[in-house]
Amino acid sequence: MEIIKSKRKTIAISVDRNENVIVKAPLRMSNKAINEFIKEHEEWIIKAINRQRKINEEYEKLDRFTYEDINNMASRALEIFPKLVEKYAKNIGVSYGRITIRNQKTRWGSCSAKGNLNFNCLLMEAPDYVRDYVIIHELCHRIHMNHSKEFWSLVRSEMPDYKIAEKWLKTEGKTLMMRAF
Repeated sequence: MEIIKSKRKTIAISVDRNENVIVKAPLRMSNKAINEFIKEHEEWIIKAINRQRKINEEYEKLDRFTYEDINNMASRALEIFPKLVEKYAKNIGVSYGRITIRNQKTRWGSCSAKGNLNFNCLLMEAPDYVRDYVIIHELCHRIHMNHSKEFWSLVRSEMPDYKIAEKWLKTEGKTLMMRAF
């Protein structure tokens, strides 16, 4: 267990990929208070370690993408994404800047304030409707740079069943990302 004191206001416990318990506490918090907090959260800590252990076991069983696999996905994405972005941008009525394809650890796509679009090359392994959803989602940010009701209304107007794609990303997408790292 690692205890890190810093200029923070609250205490927090986390479990990292290596199943190490990390406690972050305010500088002025006493060791006694920290230990009491740890004891109070012992059950949560055990569950978190077991959850991380299960994730690690699943990760070890995965057939991982090779460097070549990822390069091939990125090359295919560079051919496909610009055409799809152009099509959906016309439908939505927005302009955009550069399109970049990356192998990202935590994001499927992003849109900068300048209108530059980034997409994860792993989307090439997702169903077409998921890829379309991510493109539509990012292009809708050209009108609403937030996740307001208006933003989601615009997404829904372009893809009424977008929640199916979101669900796929939350379930199957995690495995895809795990295979890349």
